[in-house]
Amino acid sequence: MIRIICIVIFSSMTLTVSSQSSDLGNWMMYFGNKKINQNINWHSEVQYRNYNAIGDLEQLLLRTGVGYDLTDNNNNILLGYGYILSQNYIPASDDKVDVEEHRIFQQFITKQNINNRVMLQHRYRFEQRFIEDDFRLRFRYFLGINIPIVESKNLYISAYNEIFLNSTGNVFDRNRLYGGMGYKLNDKFRFELGYMNQFLNNGNRDQLNIITFVNL
Repeated sequence: MIRIICIVIFSSMTLTVSSQSSDLGNWMMYFGNKKINQNINWHSEVQYRNYNAIGDLEQLLLRTGVGYDLTDNNNNILLGYGYILSQNYIPASDDKVDVEEHRIFQQFITKQNINNRVMLQHRYRFEQRFIEDDFRLRFRYFLGINIPIVESKNLYISAYNEIFLNSTGNVFDRNRLYGGMGYKLNDKFRFELGYMNQFLNNGNRDQLNIITFVNL
């Protein structure tokens, strides 16, 4: 079963890459969540995004925030801040320009457990973006699902779709579609390896995702 799933995932990656004009990039991500007390938690996040599979920095994202559990761990509101450094290529050139962004965001996460096995997660996020001398607003909706593999207590399949909508200009900003496999080491640590296709107004981008989750 595990071997079949791996073949399907990597076959779809190969087909998608070969059928699109986009390059294959690599995102390495860390997500941390630490309990302060019964209701309050601290979120930390680092994302190192590359244009290529190895190297060539596209974006460095640092994000943090304080959350509050409304009901156990299934409903959480959070106020956060993010710093984003983007290195954008100048059209028709091999040179890049640095663009800095400061971001304030509010989000609500709600989780659903189906038959004590399948986990659904909805995330609603509203962002206020300060990009150099520009100010923008954006809304994001994320729907994710984790399905454990029957033969294993630790392996699971992970998938999500996230849509980004702007308040002005082009309403559609982007859409991210992800699929991968995860390994739960214990209640505190889990890891994922997956593939994400990012649909943009001017084309598509493919990324390998290497993700670490830490809950303390």
